[in-house]
Amino acid sequence: IVLQEYLRALDEATERIARLDREIAQRAETCTHAPLIQALQALRGVALTTAATIVAEVGDITRFRKPTQLMAYAGLVPSEHSSGSRRRRGGITKTGNNHLRRVVVEAAWHYRHPPRVGIALRRRQQGLGTAIKGISWRAQLRLNHKYRRLVGRGKTKQKAITAVARELLGFIWELAHEVESAKAKQAA
Repeated sequence: IVLQEYLRALDEATERIARLDREIAQRAETCTHAPLIQALQALRGVALTTAATIVAEVGDITRFRKPTQLMAYAGLVPSEHSSGSRRRRGGITKTGNNHLRRVVVEAAWHYRHPPRVGIALRRRQQGLGTAIKGISWRAQLRLNHKYRRLVGRGKTKQKAITAVARELLGFIWELAHEVESAKAKQAA
């Protein structure tokens, strides 16, 4: 009886996840941030749920004037201990949006692998402009290089991924500004 109850609970949870995924997909197509959600999916490791989560957690990304402000909002900037002329940096502050930070760090793990555009990524990039695809490719090149360089210098994988996640937020910021400028050109 216990095994049957566990299996039933697993089936219900699987159905619930599928139902929520369908709802997210419907809302992502009709919301005001739909172009941004589509553009974010051009990045490696950022599918629909991750893109929708980023937009839901941050809102209007273009409200940040610099990418470092978005990084600080997510709590992915190093802490600093300073006294006089001495300055020491510590671990990340973790004072920002915890959910956003977790989602971006999970996406950053995809940049461990060599840059390439696989079938799923190519499908997500269909219909997007060349500027957005260019940002996505630059992100793959830079973030993979950063990961390899940090791990090669002896940093732990987790620290390297945290640094990659911080820079991934910079590319997310750039994509948001690209989408906004494309909207402005269409309106004009």
